[in-house]
Amino acid sequence: MNPSEQFAHLPHIVIVGGGFGGLYCAKKLANQNVRVTLIDKRNFHLFQPLLYQVATGGLSAGDIASPLRFVFKNAANVQTLMDEVKDIDTENQRVICNGHTLEYDHLVIAAGSKYNYFGNDQWEEKAPGLKTIEDALNIRHLVFRAFEMAEQADTEEERDAWMTFVIVGAGPTGVELAGALGELAHMTLNKDFHQLDTRRTKILLVEGMDRVLPVYSEPLSAEAKKSLEKLGVTVQTGTFVTDISEQQVTLKQGDTEQTLRSKTIVWAAGIQASPLANLLAEKTGAEQDRAGRILVNKDFTAGHKNNVYVVGDMISYMQENGKPVPGVAPAAIQAGQYVAQKLLADLKGQSIKPFAYDDKGSLSVIGKNAAVGTIGKKPVTGFMAWLVWLLVHVSYLVGFDNKLMVMLQWCWTYFTRSKSVRLITPQHIVGSTRLDRKDAFVEEGVQIEQAPVASS
Repeated sequence: MNPSEQFAHLPHIVIVGGGFGGLYCAKKLANQNVRVTLIDKRNFHLFQPLLYQVATGGLSAGDIASPLRFVFKNAANVQTLMDEVKDIDTENQRVICNGHTLEYDHLVIAAGSKYNYFGNDQWEEKAPGLKTIEDALNIRHLVFRAFEMAEQADTEEERDAWMTFVIVGAGPTGVELAGALGELAHMTLNKDFHQLDTRRTKILLVEGMDRVLPVYSEPLSAEAKKSLEKLGVTVQTGTFVTDISEQQVTLKQGDTEQTLRSKTIVWAAGIQASPLANLLAEKTGAEQDRAGRILVNKDFTAGHKNNVYVVGDMISYMQENGKPVPGVAPAAIQAGQYVAQKLLADLKGQSIKPFAYDDKGSLSVIGKNAAVGTIGKKPVTGFMAWLVWLLVHVSYLVGFDNKLMVMLQWCWTYFTRSKSVRLITPQHIVGSTRLDRKDAFVEEGVQIEQAPVASS
């Protein structure tokens, strides 16, 4: 008897999305008395918090990705499918994909989020975000190509354009990326070029609010800004992007506008829910916030459907203290695990306690020995924050081999300041800026595949 027949009589739980929420929900349901189908348009789980290190040459793509089939190889009741959801029929309890139509008893949606260009989606081609492996490899190509082209530039104006990097958004991703670029330019590449002084690199971090890392307290934000400036990063707060055109960006601060030439612009500002959230809201009657996130019920159900759950970045969940659960990996993990526990309890006719987010703190790294954040409610900075950040991120990586490889690479980088993955891979670039997301290719030990793209 094959596994599908063996578990056919059990309640069927379909999970859409192999990110933190979906993965940990499925892991909690593994080897339980249920049948689970995990659908993702990729064949791997991606550790998104370390994408910026792939983008700046510190880690290989394979170090932060784990094949889903490998994760669940010992869970016979969990089937993984590489496919993309086209529609959800909540009345007949069916999920319609490109290659499959699945009936479900319970549905868990964890489809994640994407960057919000605030009505200027045409900017995405000029200022890519950092959400996928392709994004990271694309940005890595742009970064290292910029230094190569700067050395060959015929004029100072052209060289400055290649050596000017603009990062829009000073949240954790923007701050970590800016700090990594600062280390790359001022400490790693400074002796590699004989005709170019990479320490002349200009890294501009732009933020619309009045300080970097606005989710933290003012003292922590000030410490983060100080650490960034030590790495050669120029922080420009209270500044908004008004236009991004070919190789230049226009910024507005108060009544003053300025236009900068830059060959490399990266977007790290604003998050909106996956487009699947709009479909889900329509099907379940759930409300959405301004970013398109589903306003879930207290048990993570959506609207009036008590067998449809939503977790991860695509939800807004208000705690009893009136504060929203943050859109971070630990919150998605806890939500995914809670939904799994609730499903198992419901099937046994039992009940569980209401969800309570356990906020263990958050950390953002700026550079070597430099990080800021909180452990519990206690603010931490400097070497201690940096060390805890390392240990926490390694602990959340999926797979012992990934943990080991990342630790070894970080140890090597710490003592040598070397970034070992500096490959420029133009075969993955369409035109001069973007990756062809429809292609499947092999990069640095991880097979990157995407299911056929559905029209939307």
